[in-house]
Amino acid sequence: MTTQLLFYTEAKPVNPNAHKDLYVKAGRDFGFARAVNSVPLTAAEFPLAAPEYAIAFAGNDDGIVPIVLLGTQKGQNLYVKDDGTWNGRYVPAFVRRYPFVFAQSPDGKTLTLCIDEEFAGCNRDGHGERLFDADGERTTYLDQVLNFQRAYQVQHQRTQQFCKKLVELDLLTPVQAVLSKAGGERQVLGGLRVVNRNKLKELDAETVHGLLRSDELELIYLQLHSLSNLRHLGERMPEPAEETAPAVAPEMTAEAADTDGGEPTKH
Repeated sequence: MTTQLLFYTEAKPVNPNAHKDLYVKAGRDFGFARAVNSVPLTAAEFPLAAPEYAIAFAGNDDGIVPIVLLGTQKGQNLYVKDDGTWNGRYVPAFVRRYPFVFAQSPDGKTLTLCIDEEFAGCNRDGHGERLFDADGERTTYLDQVLNFQRAYQVQHQRTQQFCKKLVELDLLTPVQAVLSKAGGERQVLGGLRVVNRNKLKELDAETVHGLLRSDELELIYLQLHSLSNLRHLGERMPEPAEETAPAVAPEMTAEAADTDGGEPTKH
């Protein structure tokens, strides 16, 4: 079975034999996401994420996914505070669903709910929510988790169709995000793609109308408008030891970029 790893360490299938006495104490500590500079985003989240995050696409033509940029270099999340709380109004669903995740069978026909047993909130001391009752039946909490994961999976599949459409229409362009702060070294994030405005304008009326009817045109413009939030990401960068140079505003440049589908890379 396959899962999207990132901050998942020990994702094991949930079952009453192994987890009959397991409790999960979730809270506002997002320290587990401290070392990721981006996370996947579903299309349904664009309206919620676009006001404060920069949205881009990563991966290759066989596996393009939308992402929100959270840091300016590998292993850095500028939205997690020192105390582990999230420094933003909206927390992406990919983060909120942790420590649970669906694992997919090789043939793609079966989904299995897994839990990261390394999550700090997992315990057998009675703290938090129990997964199974004394009879080995799912608790209300576990049912809620399953419903959330199923809804996420549905949105994930819809997002895949949206990304497939962007690839088919050849609307995505490799870019680099250049960010810096006063006196600081410029940092460049590669491995990104964004919608190309010029190619969008060249689409015929019928294709544009189809994107409009499917609400995909709205998603496209939300992604484009979200790029203005690169400035806010740059503002979150750590202050340099000494201010020796003027600030350089974050920008996107349509240069050749590494698009191997991993985390955005620093050059």
